[in-house]
Amino acid sequence: MAKLSTDELLETFKEMTLLELSDFVKVFEETFDVKAAAPVAVAAAPAAGGAGGAAEEAEEQDEFDVILEAAGDKKIQVIKEIRALTSLGLKEAKDLVDGAPKPVFDGKVNKEQAEKAKAALEGAGATVSVK
Repeated sequence: MAKLSTDELLETFKEMTLLELSDFVKVFEETFDVKAAAPVAVAAAPAAGGAGGAAEEAEEQDEFDVILEAAGDKKIQVIKEIRALTSLGLKEAKDLVDGAPKPVFDGKVNKEQAEKAKAALEGAGATVSVK
């Protein structure tokens, strides 16, 4: 039997229905005496073994607040960055900058977006915190 590449296997799986794929997984598990488990369940098991409070703290935060603490000396550049990062108009962005400390993103962004926003605003001269 010819050996299939990873790409060829993926193409074959894409052509299968969910029922066919489910049957394949069952046969695969029986043949190789393994259990296909979700990686999340495996990672959560060790955390559940610890203290209850520690397990809750171990969960990674997935939504962050980006808070503009102060505009700094370059207020116009900060307003431009706020407008580029959000869908706010000029007046709304100016009001946000004038009213600092205020949230730019209130728990609506992931860690990567929060870090990008923080870097952009700090690059424009603002003081920003991510919580």
